[in-house]
Amino acid sequence: MALTSESTTVWNGTLFEGSGRTRLDSSKVAEFDVNWKARSEGEAGVTNPEELLAAAHSACFSMAFSLALVQAGHTPESIQTTAAVTFQPGEGVTGSHLLVSARVPGITEAEFERIAGEAKANCPISKALGGTPITIEAELA
Repeated sequence: MALTSESTTVWNGTLFEGSGRTRLDSSKVAEFDVNWKARSEGEAGVTNPEELLAAAHSACFSMAFSLALVQAGHTPESIQTTAAVTFQPGEGVTGSHLLVSARVPGITEAEFERIAGEAKANCPISKALGGTPITIEAELA
């Protein structure tokens, strides 16, 4: 069965002077302020679409990697993934870099890297990013 998740953003004003608020409708766990300055320069306490995309990518990759490891016969103790999504004003999202550290008993470095690469390619958010370059650094903890 397919699951549809929803979020709503209400934006007020122009792109550069305005601001908005994004609400996670499906889970109802959070609301976030958004604005252009946070998107183009960074601003404490205010998020942007790329940070939310990075959250989705890091969570999705961690789940996909966990599944791929188990399917290969390795039970992970922990997986920590940081996704760094880059936004260039006037160009858009230019890449996502995954930084992964995991504890996986009994796996070789080569197998770990191979499975991490497969998970990167098969993670649904990676697939949704289509033509966006995705890089990865994965290490055994």
